Amino acid sequence: MFASIALAARIEAAESRLMTEIAGAAARRRPRDGVFVLEVGGGSATWVGEGSPANKVAGLGFAAAPAEALIDVVEQAFAARRSPVQVELSCLAESSLAASFTRRGYLLVNFENVLGQALPAGVPPPPPGIEIRDCRAADRAWLDAITTGFAHPDVEGVPSHESFPRELVERTLLDMASVPGLRHQLAWRNGELAGAGSMRLWDGVAQLCGAATLPQHRRQGVQTALTLARLRAAAEAGCELAVVTTQPASRSQQNAQRQGFSLLYTRAILVREAPGTEPR
Repeated sequence: MFASIALAARIEAAESRLMTEIAGAAARRRPRDGVFVLEVGGGSATWVGEGSPANKVAGLGFAAAPAEALIDVVEQAFAARRSPVQVELSCLAESSLAASFTRRGYLLVNFENVLGQALPAGVPPPPPGIEIRDCRAADRAWLDAITTGFAHPDVEGVPSHESFPRELVERTLLDMASVPGLRHQLAWRNGELAGAGSMRLWDGVAQLCGAATLPQHRRQGVQTALTLARLRAAAEAGCELAVVTTQPASRSQQNAQRQGFSLLYTRAILVREAPGTEPR
């Protein structure tokens, strides 16, 4: 699959929209927590709570470059919450942006890969012995499976620059519960809960997000089954494209490519620490 700039813009718009909807849900659940959403150069800046994985600037570089004064506003909003600013910038975005953020004191701390595939007309069933069931986001089994899986991360490939405590992961998942187009699945292997996943459908794009396998069920086809089930559901819902984000050279990337995903582009993770705080 070829990653054109237009395709990257579509995917980055979906990512930005997902962040704004998570922030909107968080603001409704916790109206006094200082949650904010700011539009920035065709993308968004969101802050959902201290240490949240949804605290970021996403989707930049495919519209007019944001004015320096607007970036000042974004940085001041994060600084008021004593939070670093994390910018996730596609390598297909406007090339001048990276240099602009570097001049402002941002450091390159990591990368993440965005993979995608055009959805086929038919998707094979999951491997024998594994059953995928739809569930609600508030399902305790779903929350436990995702948070336990995230607490035991994949150690292959390039390690992530950040980690999150269990309670923060669970809070973020609950914030996602009311996001439009979000679907959730549980995986059962030989009658035992083995993993869970989620998928968000928006504008013909299926974003595969939040999948995890319980440690004792890894290397048994659970991730493959979750991926196939979500691809099938996305195709049936009329989506044209499925995307997934992984750490470079991780087991998750390897699994995705085995299921037909192609590496489309990389995002650079740029971070500017809040004034008066120690680097993470």
